Amino acid sequence: MRRALFLLPLVAFITVAAWFAIGLTRDPSKIPSALLDRPMPEFTLPPLQGANVPELSADAVRGHVALVNVFASWCVPCKAEHPVLMRLARDKRLPIYGINYKDWWEDSLNWLKELGNPYTAIGYDDQGRIGIEWGVYGVPETFVVDRDGRIRYKHIGPITPQVLAETLLPLIERLEK
Repeated sequence: MRRALFLLPLVAFITVAAWFAIGLTRDPSKIPSALLDRPMPEFTLPPLQGANVPELSADAVRGHVALVNVFASWCVPCKAEHPVLMRLARDKRLPIYGINYKDWWEDSLNWLKELGNPYTAIGYDDQGRIGIEWGVYGVPETFVVDRDGRIRYKHIGPITPQVLAETLLPLIERLEK
């Protein structure tokens, strides 16, 4: 009995180490979303003050294939993905809607003035409540929403040219047919 008690910490350590080792092999950008293939949450957010864009609501997103991008001015990866979003917005393939997440509106407005505004509408989610409904873990996160308002894909992290070309655009083209 004493011998078993002596081995208990060793067994516990090996179990925890194995659990962490398995976790380290997973790709953090592939966290499953409970919202995939389900309707997006019903929501209405006020517009980002001073950005000259309308409020953002579920009704605005429905009716066409769209991207919903969750961003913040304090987010370094958001700044890295911004040129990709600007390029996509200039292409006018689809509307890009922004959810400004847990940010100061003045900082967001300055950020958009400096980098450009790729968004058709921007909802201001200063408390992060709508982000919770969308299942947002952090920023940036981008959702592909179909015409019926169903979430078809969730991308965690910055959108790179490679992600856009190999994942998002092929999916968008399939959904637009």
